Amino acid sequence: MSKNKKIIPFFVGLAVIAVSALILVFAYKTKTTAAAAGKGGRGGRGGGNSTVSVRTMKTEVTTLHGYVLTNGEVESQNSVSAFPDMGGKVMDTSVMLGSAVKKGQIIAYIDPSEPGTSYRSSPVYAPISGSIISTPLKNGTKVTTSNAIAIIGDIKNLQVTANVPERYVSVLKVGLKANVSVEAYPGVVFPATVSRVSPVVDSASRTKEIILHFDEFDERINAGMFAKVTLYTEDYEGFIVMPTDAVVQNGDEFFTYVVKEDSTVSKRKITLGHTVDSSVQILDGVKPGEIIVIQGQTSLADGSKVKDISGNVAEPKDAPQKSSGQKSASAPGNGSSGKPAKAQ
Repeated sequence: MSKNKKIIPFFVGLAVIAVSALILVFAYKTKTTAAAAGKGGRGGRGGGNSTVSVRTMKTEVTTLHGYVLTNGEVESQNSVSAFPDMGGKVMDTSVMLGSAVKKGQIIAYIDPSEPGTSYRSSPVYAPISGSIISTPLKNGTKVTTSNAIAIIGDIKNLQVTANVPERYVSVLKVGLKANVSVEAYPGVVFPATVSRVSPVVDSASRTKEIILHFDEFDERINAGMFAKVTLYTEDYEGFIVMPTDAVVQNGDEFFTYVVKEDSTVSKRKITLGHTVDSSVQILDGVKPGEIIVIQGQTSLADGSKVKDISGNVAEPKDAPQKSSGQKSASAPGNGSSGKPAKAQ
């Protein structure tokens, strides 16, 4: 019995060693297979033989329009209040809100008589031609020479008065173009031009007042309307423009991917210029006419092979031919012109 007790632990130990060896061999084979798959398949970022689907754009020189957003009020370019020559009661008003009047036309009469006295009625004349833009005082209203009977304005010549923040004062000047919109007509734009700029900055609001005249008369615009103004201040021109979210940033440096004729990409260092909304200028690094990646760039590396789903890049010359039963889709002839510059 003593011999059997010694032999049993010996065989148990051998079994444990054998099982451990099998486990190690299996783990090694699994690791080797996974590494091989990662090296030759999808494991790398755009590496190996994998092809990344991207969207591209053909670069061209574009002008960016800098602008300032502000609010304003539509007013008559010329509006004047009509005052009586004598105090008294409004005796007769011959106009109403919206009435068209001519300069010198009588719009009301004032009775200056007091109890026990009788005077001839005093007429109130329109000082300018235009339309009544305020409700005239009612008959029987007692007035003095400082009370306006009505306000007359030229509704065919309207303007927008707006205030621009102080930080934009340096770019303000007569002749700047603007687009004006009003709530009554959403989506409709009314072109206007800056005609006057205040010489001073308001110390309370820290803004400078500007006056804009509409380029064309439009009867849809009324005095008193609230206006939203897009004032175009500066034009940034002479450079390529690309979407800001297509720029690849690495620390303080910026890059983009340029698609070459063999459908691989070259990582280019670029210098950025002015940004307006979602577009940015490229001052250096890409030439006009080259194709750059604007979607899918996060999956790319220098030399990655890409498939352009935008149709801007033609298939490479060594691409496999289509079978005779299939039609070959012709790509637009706007691919990369010449050799791309060497990646920096």
